[in-house]
Order: sequence, then C-alpha cells, then structure tokens
Amino acid sequence: MAAPQTKKPLLLSLLFGLFVAAVSAGSFYESFDITWGDGRANIFESGQLLTCTLDKGSGSGFQSKKEYLYGKIDMKLKLVAGNSAGTVTAYYLSSKGATWDEIDFEFLGNLTGQPYTIHTNVFTGGKGDREMQFRLWFDPTADFHTYTVHWNPLNIIFLVDGIPIRVFKNNEKNGVAFPTSQPMRIYSSLWEADDWATQGGRVKTDWNNAPFRASYRNFDDKFSCSRTSNLTWVTCDGNKNSWMWTTLNNNQIGQMNWVQKEFMVYNYCTDYKRFPQGLAKECFL
Repeated sequence: MAAPQTKKPLLLSLLFGLFVAAVSAGSFYESFDITWGDGRANIFESGQLLTCTLDKGSGSGFQSKKEYLYGKIDMKLKLVAGNSAGTVTAYYLSSKGATWDEIDFEFLGNLTGQPYTIHTNVFTGGKGDREMQFRLWFDPTADFHTYTVHWNPLNIIFLVDGIPIRVFKNNEKNGVAFPTSQPMRIYSSLWEADDWATQGGRVKTDWNNAPFRASYRNFDDKFSCSRTSNLTWVTCDGNKNSWMWTTLNNNQIGQMNWVQKEFMVYNYCTDYKRFPQGLAKECFL
C-alpha cells in the first residue's frame, strides 16, 4: 500500500538526511577533490571508495581539501593487480614553491608474480635524494592495507599496517633540515613511468593490461593539525595531542629493524657510489 500523502515529505526528508550523513561522514567527497584524469578517477559507495585508473591516454589523481602541518594520516590502498610494470601509484604530502617540503610513498609496479616496491623519500627545502625502498611481505593487490605517514615535530614515521618501516628524525639542531613550517596537502595519483619504475626502466608498460586501477578506502586524519584556507593559521594544541610527541617504542624499533633487515632493497645512507662526495649528514646521526 502506498504511503499516505502526508507522510511522503517526512519519509523523503529522512532518506535525504541519511544520504547526506553517508556522504559527509568521513567520506572522500568531504576530504578530497579529483584534480585530473578526465573522468578516470571516481568516487563510489556514497563516498567510501575512491578509484584512480590509468590507460594509454592518461592517468588520474586527487588532492586533499585541507592543508596539514603535522598529522597522523592513514589511507587504505589496494594496488594495481597483475602485470603493473611501468605504473606508479603515488601517495604523498607536499607543499608548494621552489623550496617545497614533501613526504612520499610511491608504489612501483611489477611483472606478474614479482613483488611490488615501496619507494619512500623526504624532501626539505626542495631537496630530496633520501630514498629508501622496500619489498612488501604480503600481496598489496589482493586486499586493502593501511599506509600511514605520522609526521610530528620529532620525526616522520612511515608505517604499513601499523608496522614502522622507516623514521626520519628531526635533527635541525645538527644542521639537518626538517619540515616544520610549510603546510602540505595530501596528493595521490596513478601514472605511467616506465622509463624508471620497474627494474630501472628495463620493463615497459604492457598497455594490453589497461586500464590499470588503484583503490582507496578509510582515509583518517583525525589526529592532525589542518586548515581549509591558506588565509588561516594551522593550529594545534600540543598539550592535548599526544600523537604530536610520539616516537618509536622498543617493540616498534624491533619491528622496523626486522623490516629493514628482511625487506629493504635500497638505502641512500649506504650508497657511496651515488654520493661519492659523502653521504647525507643524517646518515651518521
């Protein structure tokens, strides 16, 4: 039986209210803008799933509506499956300008059956060259896994499913630049880089496998200092936010040592051939 006419507006109002709540409650609609790709990036499931695709015509990407000055930023990703050689899924924070700061996760595609490479880097004042690369101890294409940047005044911690893989400490007192003053947005993209991404560019993209797809869920920035307009200051009360002073505990140091022993495949702090003039100062601190 049809609902009485007088109840329809109330019913529609309730349904609309539920839809708005679903769209706005921690959704990608609320947190991000799709910035490029001509329709190749899309948001689904009332804002709970975002996908980026890459074909021979173009990749795609998005960026956060907010800028951050410190934060614990979580994102679940499921990477391109199958033969993803030549593709890069980038997930990073960056400021603007010639002396920008940047904190990078990049996932370098692979031949079918070969492991993905996680490429990490830290830029300060426009200078990077701080790459560390790792294999993963699971298949990142079979399910979603959480990738975290925990950036506070003491250190930058890179984590995978809560396991720390790398720490870049604040050593400003020893003359090493650290990102402390430039707010950064979150960016992510799926793009083609077969000149370097897989086995140093020896393996090229097979476009017969296109379109390639990376998927995102469960973005979480509740522990962060942020702003939505560059006309306002980024404020954060360090006395009320314990994450602002988090460093690794002994158990986490043990986890990181295990990852770096078993799964690290490149460390700029041991590459004397690349840096014959000497390794970076922080490598000895």
